[in-house]
Amino acid sequence: MKSETTTSLDDIFVLAETLFPINRSLTGNGVRKTLEIIKHIIPELKISEVKSGLKAFDWTIPVEWNIETAYVIGPDGKKICDYSENNLHLVGYSEPISKKLKLDELQSHLYSLPEQPDAIPYVTSYYEDKWGFCISQNARNKLVDGDYEVLIKGSKSTGSLTYGDLVLKGRSKNEIIISTYICHPSMANNEVSGICVSAFLAKWISEQVERFYTYRFIFIPETIGSIYYLSKYRKHLQNKVIAGFNVTCIGDNRNYSFLPSRNGKTLSDRIAKHVLNKIDPSFRVYKWSDRGSDERQYCAPNVDLPIATIMRTKYGEYPEYHTSLDALGTVVTKEGLEGGLNALKNALLCIESNYYPLISTYGEPQLSKRDLYPKTSIKSPQDEARLILDLLTWADGTKSVLDIAEIMGSYMMDIFPYLKILESKNLVTLNRKPPVNFFGYVK
Repeated sequence: MKSETTTSLDDIFVLAETLFPINRSLTGNGVRKTLEIIKHIIPELKISEVKSGLKAFDWTIPVEWNIETAYVIGPDGKKICDYSENNLHLVGYSEPISKKLKLDELQSHLYSLPEQPDAIPYVTSYYEDKWGFCISQNARNKLVDGDYEVLIKGSKSTGSLTYGDLVLKGRSKNEIIISTYICHPSMANNEVSGICVSAFLAKWISEQVERFYTYRFIFIPETIGSIYYLSKYRKHLQNKVIAGFNVTCIGDNRNYSFLPSRNGKTLSDRIAKHVLNKIDPSFRVYKWSDRGSDERQYCAPNVDLPIATIMRTKYGEYPEYHTSLDALGTVVTKEGLEGGLNALKNALLCIESNYYPLISTYGEPQLSKRDLYPKTSIKSPQDEARLILDLLTWADGTKSVLDIAEIMGSYMMDIFPYLKILESKNLVTLNRKPPVNFFGYVK
């Protein structure tokens, strides 16, 4: 595959700006609107509905939630929490209500962050029937005694959960999964960045006519979405998926981080660390005990898919997380989105290039008669010849390009062009898996 793309940084950021204001939750019209926008970028996207009440493993698809308007009006007639100004003001899945109440009663339905007085927190109540509003601590401190009018106009009733997926077929039926979630309202890094990077990653993959693997892109509500998806496709995924990544918090410009699969030693884990070590050797490595997103479901016992997570700054590890401060242009930048997209593109390029090279000669081949001592090179001819010989000595058919790169202390995509040259000279064959027989690995 080629790393070039028709996508620009402006394209990705425009999508982020379009998606940011939309109120998304586990279900509802905001999710549908988000998926329809993504479908303009990747027309192959299939949008599906799952009825409320359907069982999925140990869970049940929830009722659908939609909001028309929501606000609190103070004694002076001014709105102090207005859903139309910032959808984080409303607690997710709040019950519809129209009521007048005193400040003391209202306070039990308000949420704020004293340690971040300017921030509106993100709060949900998916599986408990209640209502509430979120407010900055500074605004809460200014509330005065008196009568307050509360209105939440909307519906919370039998409907459906909406998700999107697409499968881009390759020459192999083996699959690579890219999964992201579409269930958070206006937060840039924790929500929008994953959607944007995944959408444009899918667009890039769709442009790669020479792709070997089949790619499955999944846009789902977090937790309940992945649980439902696994309940429907678990056996197929367990049979076909060789690698994959959960995509979240991928758009800030601070650092890179990695969360392993539960297994910790899958191809996804090894590729993620290999790529991040090239991009940012100081990247942060987390443990499985630090999990918190859909990797919990994909890697759960009895599922155990090889799904790892490449992130910029991990969820829960940056101060703006789950607040109104997680904004475009401040937390999420064009450069941050570009870095996140490139990290995942490089990971997929490495997986596509992870052949098992097998030398075709007995003993070292004579390089000079094949013109493998270049006249002009960044490296000296001797150094380049040594690199070629090192590649050949490990090309025994049992080691992948990733194995060889790790042995040599090199980056896969730096040595792969040399393997393609060796293939063109009939010095190696690039196999998709180690050749084996009853006795083990053989030529």
